[in-house]
Amino acid sequence: MQLHSNSFRDNGPIPTEFAFGKQHPTQHMDLSNNRSPHLRWTDAPAGTKSFAIICVDPDVPTSFDDGNQEGKTIKASLPRTDFYHWTLVDIPASTSELAAGADSDRVTPKGKPLGKTPHGQRGLNDYTNFMAGDPDMGGTYGGYDGPCPPWNDEIVHHYVFTVYALSVSTLNIPDRFTGPDAIKAMQNHVLAKASITGTYSLNPAVKA
Repeated sequence: MQLHSNSFRDNGPIPTEFAFGKQHPTQHMDLSNNRSPHLRWTDAPAGTKSFAIICVDPDVPTSFDDGNQEGKTIKASLPRTDFYHWTLVDIPASTSELAAGADSDRVTPKGKPLGKTPHGQRGLNDYTNFMAGDPDMGGTYGGYDGPCPPWNDEIVHHYVFTVYALSVSTLNIPDRFTGPDAIKAMQNHVLAKASITGTYSLNPAVKA
């Protein structure tokens, strides 16, 4: 099984149009176009009954005490954790491609709805927790929301997009499912998978 994107090359930088946040010359960060990237997969095995897509950033700092603070940096040595940007399951077996912008084409304050779409069932992404408590942005974030790493982080962030070919047509999981929930539900049903990785940074001193 192979995965390709017209939006960025494997291990190359993700263009700002597919990011949640972009560099700003005086305010460090501004909202970007937040489009979901194009993905196309081939050579799915016989018996595939559905697909799932997960995008995760494994480089998110475990502490945001110094995040986006003037005169401070998030050190490269700080332990890192996963941040799920996209969980989409029950993608029909007849689907082998999602166009750019298919699951997101802008930043949606308070988040896009969960549930079924023509291209699959949206799960929660981790902006749901990250934005909690923000009166303007807090809400339930479903589907794709792109990169927005801290603008003072010393390292480049990596965004791993994985498409899974599954032996079941539906995972039958509750509506408010997360990336880890989907991965757990897929156990024993994965026939094949393929991944590509994009990079992104909002720190002008860090080359993505």
